[in-house]
Amino acid sequence: MLTDNFGRRFSYLRLSITDVCNFSCTYCLPDGYQCDQPRDFLSIPEIKRIAKGFAELGTEKIRITGGEPALRKDLPEIIRICKQTPGIKKVAITSNGFKLPEHLPQWLDAGIDAINISIDSLDPRQFHAITGHDKLNTILEGIDMALADGRASVKVNTVLMREYSGKDIQSYLNWLKDTPITLRFIELMQTGDNKEFFDAQHVQGARIKQNLILDGWLPVIQNKSAGPAQEFYHPDYQGKVGLIMPYSKDFCNTCNRLRISSSGKLHLCLFGEEGLSLREELQSDDLKPLQHKIVSLLGDKKATHYLHEKLTGATKHLAMLGG
Repeated sequence: MLTDNFGRRFSYLRLSITDVCNFSCTYCLPDGYQCDQPRDFLSIPEIKRIAKGFAELGTEKIRITGGEPALRKDLPEIIRICKQTPGIKKVAITSNGFKLPEHLPQWLDAGIDAINISIDSLDPRQFHAITGHDKLNTILEGIDMALADGRASVKVNTVLMREYSGKDIQSYLNWLKDTPITLRFIELMQTGDNKEFFDAQHVQGARIKQNLILDGWLPVIQNKSAGPAQEFYHPDYQGKVGLIMPYSKDFCNTCNRLRISSSGKLHLCLFGEEGLSLREELQSDDLKPLQHKIVSLLGDKKATHYLHEKLTGATKHLAMLGG
């Protein structure tokens, strides 16, 4: 298995297939998607080689991200490729769910195992204000369809923001009473172009964690391929709560994931200085050069993301890599 100089083992790949997003979320793309580079996204053959090459190096989970991955019409084929790759045990997707009821059957038939949907408010007007789209009811309909089907697990992501979260946290918890999903509160992260917004809106997840524990929520033991969330369950609730707190102490100690951008660059960290191109090695079915380069580049992975020092690397906004 891929291992870095700090003994961290990497069984989880986040694979971005586009950096285009059709939402205009206030914390990510407030002015909408800006096309500032050629749209030379990974091809199907390149994606096949990435999945196989990483699987042979011990990767067991692939999460397909964007931008918004559902904007690619070949998304079901990409899901199927990842799912059918020997060694890959779990294929997940992170989406804004803008056409979830329409897309869901294709994703399920392709073999998707886990679906993460972003919902930054359960109030339709507030959701519209944050995202620029009146899609909350459509998304919730799709989530109900996924739960009724039962083949894929469902998680919902919500970014903590001072302006909204105080009103929303209780409504989310009320929703979890009878809804068997995992709701993950994600701390707002500073990127290259959101410093003023970050300074005004950042909320620490540690306060929510403390309140959950006081209210009887208990920690969930995670498996090795799990993401960075600390998860909690409560015997009186069907749903679980997760907290992703990148500013918490020792957050990077348990890092188990690498990232490939939609342009074929290896990102050792979401907030690294630059992506490291694998495009040349992705042109051949001989995977040895690709795997050798991945192993070699992994030696440059740092101990931490340096967000505490307000160093955001080359990440201008989260749509670049899908988080």
